[in-house]
Amino acid sequence: MHGTPHIVSDVMTHTVAAVGRKAAFKDIVRMMQDWKVSALPVIEGEGRVVGVVSEADLLPKEEFRDSDPDRYTQLRRLKDLAKAGAVSAEELMTSPALTVRADATLAQAARTMARAKVKRLPVVDAVGMLQGVVSRADLLKVFLRADEEIAEEVRREVVSYLFPLPGSSVRVAVRDGVVRLVGQVRDTSLVPVAARLVRAVEGVVDVDFDLSRGTAPGDTPAADTESLGSP
Repeated sequence: MHGTPHIVSDVMTHTVAAVGRKAAFKDIVRMMQDWKVSALPVIEGEGRVVGVVSEADLLPKEEFRDSDPDRYTQLRRLKDLAKAGAVSAEELMTSPALTVRADATLAQAARTMARAKVKRLPVVDAVGMLQGVVSRADLLKVFLRADEEIAEEVRREVVSYLFPLPGSSVRVAVRDGVVRLVGQVRDTSLVPVAARLVRAVEGVVDVDFDLSRGTAPGDTPAADTESLGSP
């Protein structure tokens, strides 16, 4: 098989808004509004990412504006109280930044976002220099792949690999990202493997099978025929 997963560089946004360590609170808010983003990378030097400042980092200033936290709250939310008094990106940012490499797979990026409960990640190179930003919306772009493009990849990377001729004859159809494999195969034990490989193709929403046992010339005919649905 020669297919490779889509990677972050395939979908990321290359034009990125970022701020320096000394960026003022109001400038950060203004930039978020102008760029319609919920977080900004904080960079230093030629573009090395040193942190991220998000809306969540800015909100404590408003939350604690007219309140006098009790001792329990002070102890429990020391970081938020410190950010309520912050005036620059350096004081507000979360550091070190949670980042992703441009050559990471979309699945790896999605897992990182899910575990950290963040909406976007700075994309960096091997030495931490900012390359772009990838968001949840970017990761969903693969589901916009054309059905025929998905079908061609499934034929090339899955069907021809697991169910080659003679003895197998499998048709691939894709509608709205749902892949359907119909026909005859020599070895039905490979169907669960095919299911996993098809689902790994970027843009696949689901997979369905209508496959039965077939025979190659010279084979003993199968005693029965088995129709297989989605594993």
